[in-house]
Amino acid sequence: MAGGKELTVITFRGIFQEVEEARGMYSDGYRDQSAVVALDGGDMKEMGVEAGHPVHLETASGDVVVAAKLSEEAHPGVAFMPASPWSAQLLSGEVGEDGFLELKMFTVRASSGGGRVTSIEEIEAVIRAP
Repeated sequence: MAGGKELTVITFRGIFQEVEEARGMYSDGYRDQSAVVALDGGDMKEMGVEAGHPVHLETASGDVVVAAKLSEEAHPGVAFMPASPWSAQLLSGEVGEDGFLELKMFTVRASSGGGRVTSIEEIEAVIRAP
């Protein structure tokens, strides 16, 4: 995880995401609600990222590109991301010392760019790869 800015990601479930998931996980609406990361304004400025632009998130377990979203409140060093196939690609699946999986909070290396938002089909291909 070289380069970029280290951030703590906290995942959540949102009602709009759940509505879009009911319409279909392959829909543009589901991607628009799920493939996002809410960032502190100062962090966005430091990274050279604007709202709606792609952000590359990487951990030792995987990486994805999602869209940046400006948070309404300041929370430097902390990012919020819907619990979704996109956030799942960043998780190790390892059980921590407390006996729980890393589902709610983990560390990423975030950087601007990375092309377009990772598609659900690309995630599916990674999951199905031997």
